Amino acid sequence: MYETDFWQLIDDTRDAVGGDPDDQADALVERLAQLTPDDVVDFARLFEARFQRAYRTDLWGAAHLMLGGASEDAFDYFRCWLIGQGRDVFEGAVHHPDELAELVPDFDEEEDGDAEDLGFAADEAYEQLTGLPLPELGTEQPAAPEGDPFDFEDAEAMAKRYPRLWERFGE
Repeated sequence: MYETDFWQLIDDTRDAVGGDPDDQADALVERLAQLTPDDVVDFARLFEARFQRAYRTDLWGAAHLMLGGASEDAFDYFRCWLIGQGRDVFEGAVHHPDELAELVPDFDEEEDGDAEDLGFAADEAYEQLTGLPLPELGTEQPAAPEGDPFDFEDAEAMAKRYPRLWERFGE
């Protein structure tokens, strides 16, 4: 599976369900279950690579601001949600997290920012196809996110670092 195929599956499933993360995960499982087991493993590797790439302190700060707080688990689910938004949103957020203010103009912290099930779509599809668990991908999350740590509770620092997000989600 090529990267363009990966993003096409993400876009097609998101669009098919009107953007609901839970429904997108279900649609993604259905679509992946129509592929070969090798393609599902390829999809899982591509997903995991993006998931790890988004493990950044600056992106975690943006998630913290948008969600009104983000534990480690909440940030994991946020990264799954971010991938589910498609390539343009994902790449924009990874490069400039403050751009999320414009990239997701209809963001609702009650309904958006959590797509835990998207992270398990390949696992479910692979098991449906083979009756076996998805093979280990050989990846491991680093002990700490990339980038220098900073205090997400420091309102002044957050407003300076994320002026557009602060305007929408700050205190």
